[in-house]
Amino acid sequence: MFEDLKNAAERQRNARATRRLVLDCKRLLSEDGEMGGMAVAAGVIERLAELATQPPEAFDGLFDFLATGLSPDPATVLRCAQAYAETPGAATLAALTAAAEPPRQELFRRLNRIPGGTSAVLGLRRALMKRLRHRPELEVIEADLLHLLGSWFNPGFLQIKRVDWNSPAQLLEKVIQHEAVHAIDGWDDLRRRLQPDRRCFAFFHPQLPSEPLIFVEVALVPEVPAAIAPLIDKASTPLPPERFRTAAFYSISNCEPGLKGVSLGNFLIKTVAQQLQREVPRLRTFATLSPIPGFAGWLLKNPDLAALPGLKKGSAAELLASRERLIKLCSNDLDALRGAAIHQAMGPDDEAALQRLCAAYLLCLSTGPQGDPVARFHLDNGARLERLNLRGNMSPAGLRQSFGMMVNYLYDLDKVEAHHALFRQGEVVRSRAIGSPV
Repeated sequence: MFEDLKNAAERQRNARATRRLVLDCKRLLSEDGEMGGMAVAAGVIERLAELATQPPEAFDGLFDFLATGLSPDPATVLRCAQAYAETPGAATLAALTAAAEPPRQELFRRLNRIPGGTSAVLGLRRALMKRLRHRPELEVIEADLLHLLGSWFNPGFLQIKRVDWNSPAQLLEKVIQHEAVHAIDGWDDLRRRLQPDRRCFAFFHPQLPSEPLIFVEVALVPEVPAAIAPLIDKASTPLPPERFRTAAFYSISNCEPGLKGVSLGNFLIKTVAQQLQREVPRLRTFATLSPIPGFAGWLLKNPDLAALPGLKKGSAAELLASRERLIKLCSNDLDALRGAAIHQAMGPDDEAALQRLCAAYLLCLSTGPQGDPVARFHLDNGARLERLNLRGNMSPAGLRQSFGMMVNYLYDLDKVEAHHALFRQGEVVRSRAIGSPV
């Protein structure tokens, strides 16, 4: 009984807070004076911060207002569209543009003008993304936020900074916290990743100077690496600069969930590659050592290999034989490939079978929505599929995701634009070492 009363009181408090927030949003949109608007915007930001301490559904009242109360008027849009169709020109186009733009976009812009506003809008989107699965009608708000954030976080506005051992402790802690590919095992591990033969670079926004948005880790090594363990071995000895020939990008991590869908990583890699080329002229090769997070899950679903798009005539039989060989090796349980023991029992033909299936997965599916997300990122960024690496990551995560396999993508800075264009046309650029099932 007491708990029910407590919950009811909490709901009433949230409802009152939402009503006040909606009124403040209306006031902010109606303000003509910039100074008055700043005071109202500050109040909105404060109330958004209070809501952020509540469960995501606490935002529902605000989201209802944004989705329905701040959408364009269909009749006005239609009238302006008809006027533009009858009399095309700057005036009728401007009227149509103004009528079609949701007022909530102007609300977000006014919030973004004052200190703390950018962070508040990002927090609003984080809450929204948690509700979209339950409330798809809120996609109209998501579309506007993604549009605006794509402009506000244009790479031309961002600052790239190198993170090293002398960086503020708060920043170093965030690198440890947000590393999403190869977990950092404490301060000793981080120190090794920031030694002279390693680099870490991050993008920052001027309104969020102490918050890294995304960061990339790079190893300066003699040749393109085939396994991750040596690169993240905190007990390894740093290499002397005269041995630097290859910059290997081995981890890229997003720090701000509110920027999901805003393209930052591709610009970060290219910018870092160009900066390293100036800093270390002896570097000749820029490549990645990347995971293949979707491979194991795909193969374990027993896909129709003969139906893979673009498959060469005759390749289907090879792929089916490769899968049967691995099934036999695993005593009819392919999931055994997620254990380290089975890999020690592999012979050359077994290894070739696993590589052949992985190549088909990357080559046939990467240009479509079912493709591996990491592959799509790098190939769409203009990289070349360079080499598959057996036992590249024998950690539990690596075995679970890709049966221990990793892949190198090569960034030829003179050809990334051409490779990007080919990928958009449905072609995966690859080296001869990958093979040719398509």
